[in-house]
Amino acid sequence: MKYVLVTGGVVSGLGKGVTASSIGVLLKACGLRVTSIKIDPYLNTDAGTMSPFEHGEVFVLDDGGEVDLDLGNYERFLDIKLTRDNNITTGKIYQHVIAKERKGDYLGKTVQVVPHITDAIQEWIERVAAIPVDGEEGPADICVIELGGTIGDIESAPFIEALGQFSYRVGTGNFCLVHVSLVPVLNVVGEQKTKPTQHSVRGLRGLGLIPDILACRSTKALEENVKEKLAQFCHVPLESIFTLYDVPNIWHIPLLLKDQKAHLAISKVLNLAGIVKEPSLEEWTSRAELCDNLHVPVRIAVVGKYTGLSDAYLSILKALLHASVACRKKLVVDWVPACDLEKETEKENPNAYKAAWKLLKGVDGVLVPGGFGDRGVEGKILAAKYARENKIPFLGICLGMQVAVIEFARSVLSLLDANSTEFKPDTKHPCIVFMPEGSRTHMGGTMRLGSRKSIFTVKDSKSAKLYGNKSFVDERHRHRYEVNPDMVERLEKAGLSFAAKDETGKRMEIVELPNHPFFIGAQFHPEYKSRPGKASPLFLGLIAASCGELDTVMNPASVHQHLISNCPKSVFVNGTSKKAPNGMADVRYNNGYCNGLHTR
Repeated sequence: MKYVLVTGGVVSGLGKGVTASSIGVLLKACGLRVTSIKIDPYLNTDAGTMSPFEHGEVFVLDDGGEVDLDLGNYERFLDIKLTRDNNITTGKIYQHVIAKERKGDYLGKTVQVVPHITDAIQEWIERVAAIPVDGEEGPADICVIELGGTIGDIESAPFIEALGQFSYRVGTGNFCLVHVSLVPVLNVVGEQKTKPTQHSVRGLRGLGLIPDILACRSTKALEENVKEKLAQFCHVPLESIFTLYDVPNIWHIPLLLKDQKAHLAISKVLNLAGIVKEPSLEEWTSRAELCDNLHVPVRIAVVGKYTGLSDAYLSILKALLHASVACRKKLVVDWVPACDLEKETEKENPNAYKAAWKLLKGVDGVLVPGGFGDRGVEGKILAAKYARENKIPFLGICLGMQVAVIEFARSVLSLLDANSTEFKPDTKHPCIVFMPEGSRTHMGGTMRLGSRKSIFTVKDSKSAKLYGNKSFVDERHRHRYEVNPDMVERLEKAGLSFAAKDETGKRMEIVELPNHPFFIGAQFHPEYKSRPGKASPLFLGLIAASCGELDTVMNPASVHQHLISNCPKSVFVNGTSKKAPNGMADVRYNNGYCNGLHTR
C-alpha cells in the first residue's frame, strides 16, 4: 500500500478536498485502484450533530456513517463507496484509546498522546486503507489521505506527529506529501507573493513533515520565476511545483494536474515510474469542455433553511447538476429562504417577502430539501402548496416530503391543525410522528441512518418508472420522524399515493400526486448516490419535468441513456448577475476553486 497525504497551509478553504479527489482521479486514470481517508481534528465523534453553518452538510454513507462533506467529493469523483471509518476524528481516536484503557489493554502503562494516540492513528489508517471501496476484492494500490484544517492548528498536532512517524513506518517510496498552499496576488502591485507559502512549508518541516510536492492555489498560473523562487526556498524540485488556478468549474482540476505531469511527480516519489500507464482522461476532458457550452437554462428554486451557505446543500447541488447536464441544460439555482415566504415576514420585512415570492414564481421547478427544527417550516409548506396548486414540478426530500404530506392534509383533507409532532407535539392531527426506535435523550447516531430498501408498491408510478421499473431501490436515509401510519389510508383515499414503502410496509418511503405533472417526495436522500454520468433518477425526473421532457426520461431506455451519458457539469447559484468566462457562472462554494461570480 502506498499513501499520498494532502495537507493545507496559510488559510483554510483552499480546496484540499478537491485537490485530494483530483489526485485520486488522476491516479485512477493511470490504472491504479484508489481509496481515500479524511482526517478531521475536531473532538466530535462524527459530523452528525454539527450545524451546517459550522461545517457544511453532513454526508451519509451506506453503512450509516455521518461524515464530512469531503467524503462526498471522494465518492463522486472516484465513484467509490466509503465507510464511516474512512472519516477519522479526534473524538473517534480518543474514544477508541480510552475504551482500550478501560479494558486494561495497555497493561498498566501510563496512557499518553505519544505513543498511544499516535499509534492508534497509524493503526487506524493502515486498517481502513486496506478496506476495498470500489467493488473489487483486495486492498487498493493508493490511499489518498486529507488532513483537515491548516498546518499549525493546535488540534491537529497529534495527527501531524502520527503522520510524521507514519512516513517512516511505511518507508521511503511508499509515502508522498502534497502540500496545498496559497500564492496570493496583491492588487496594489499585481505580483504573486511566495512568502506565505515559504512560511507554511517552514512550519510543516518544523513539525517533522517534508513536502514532496507543492500545489499552489492562485488566481492565475504561476509565473516561472515564482516557481523557481518557491523551489529554492521550499526545497522542492521545480518539476514538483504545480499551480491550481481559478477555473470555471472543478472538473478542470484533474486536467490541470495531468497537463502539469503531476502523475509523473507522484509516481517518482512512490517508485511507480515506468509502472503506471499514461492517464486516460478523455471523459473528464469532454465533460469539462462540454460544460462550458451549456446555455439553455433550467431554473430550480431550493427552498431551505440554510440558503446563506450553499455548502449546507452541497450534495443537493451536485445531484441537480448531474441531472441538468444529463438533460443538456444549464442549471440555475434560485436560493429561497423558507422563512421569507411566511406571513410573519410580510409584516416584518415586506421587501424580503416580495423578493422570495418573486423568485419562487419565476422558476421551472421547486426542491425542498431536508432539515431539522421548526424555523422556516411554514415557508416550506407554502412552497409545496404553491407547487401543487400551480402544477410546478416539485421534489421534496426527507423533511421536504413530510411538509408536502402536511400541506396535503391541511389543504385537501381540511385538517387545519395537521402538523408534525417535531414542531407541534400536541397537534390533534399528527401527520408526521417520532419513530418508535428513536432516542429522545441522545442525538448522535440515533436516527434511521444508511442505505435501506424501499419497495415499490405502485408499479406504474412516476418514481418506479424513473428507477427503471425495479421492484425496489436501496437509498441512504437520515431521519427520526416518519409519516404517521395511522393516517396513510385517509391520505390515500384523498388522492395521495405512497408509491414505495419499507420492507415492513408500514414506513412510507415515496409519496406522489398521480394527477400532477411531477410531485414527488422521498423520505430518503437520493442525492448521496448521485454521480456524474449516473444522475439520481428522482433528480433527473425533476429536471426533465422542469424542461418539459419527463415522458422522454421515464422511458426505461431513455433513462438508461441519460444515466450513462458522458456529459459535463454546469455551474449555477444565486447572487448578483454577472457573466463568467465562456458564459459560465463561477461558484464560491466549490472549495475555493472558483472566482465567486454568481448568476441570479
